[in-house]
Amino acid sequence: MDGNTFYFDWEITLIKLIQQHMSPVGEALLSFFSLFGEELFLIIVFGFMYWCISKRHAKIMGTGLLLVLIANPMIKNVALRKRPYFVDPDIKCLKPVNSKADIYDVSAQGYSFPSAHAADSSAVYMYLLRIVKHPLFRFAMVAITVLVGISRFSIGVHYPTDILVGWALGISGMAVMTYLQSRIKNTNLFRLILFLLSMTGIFFCRTDDYFTGLGMMGGFFLGALFEERYVSFSETKRPLSCFIRTAGGIASYMVLNTLLKLPFSTDFLSSDTLPAFLVRSARYLIIVFFLFGVYPMLFAPLDKMLYRNDS
Repeated sequence: MDGNTFYFDWEITLIKLIQQHMSPVGEALLSFFSLFGEELFLIIVFGFMYWCISKRHAKIMGTGLLLVLIANPMIKNVALRKRPYFVDPDIKCLKPVNSKADIYDVSAQGYSFPSAHAADSSAVYMYLLRIVKHPLFRFAMVAITVLVGISRFSIGVHYPTDILVGWALGISGMAVMTYLQSRIKNTNLFRLILFLLSMTGIFFCRTDDYFTGLGMMGGFFLGALFEERYVSFSETKRPLSCFIRTAGGIASYMVLNTLLKLPFSTDFLSSDTLPAFLVRSARYLIIVFFLFGVYPMLFAPLDKMLYRNDS
């Protein structure tokens, strides 16, 4: 099992202490909070922002999130830090990253440092905190970010220092991208440069998370360009339209993710070979391009059908 082992003694002690005193209810609660940092949930949050609330803010937030999605596994594949349960048999893996793979399969479960859940959730929720000024909402964003981080080391898949560095990466990455996008005028050139720089990870990354992020970045940048040139849909504040757009987006994600796997064998898709990783990137590129480029073409005729009787 390839990888490096490094930690502070207090980290192992803290994880064991929490797990020893954790009740089944506590375990379920922590696993629940972990969901707020997972890929599908963040896509839903981002999709709701893009399809319904503000394309402008969603594109800024999406670019920052994509940078974090790419930077995190690139750092992981340099640090190669083994997850805590790899190192100490007394630490339980209560919620593996990939529940369909062996918990000791590094290519599927990824490395530990830094935490992608902590980085991705802090990037998204801290951006939302910045644009929504309501005190209760801002408190909720901070609380969710903290609870996602705590949940990750409590369930045995990260060290506390993974979380701290993940938070730093997410918040700083989003801040840098937000600043650059406010200064750079040629958005398409900026996206191209960011994607080309991100592609350098192909030479040394051998985990699913990097190739997922790379595909999502390419798909979003192409989808945004397509939408800007050929679609130009309008956001909506109507609850029914928001619900249908978001539900349709989730369904489209799930259907496409299933259909695009069908031409390939399970053994191939789960292998840690470069062709399998590139197929993974291509799958996510197609899915995200459809969700944010093609799928919004349905919004105008849908709204016309829903509200044809409105004056």
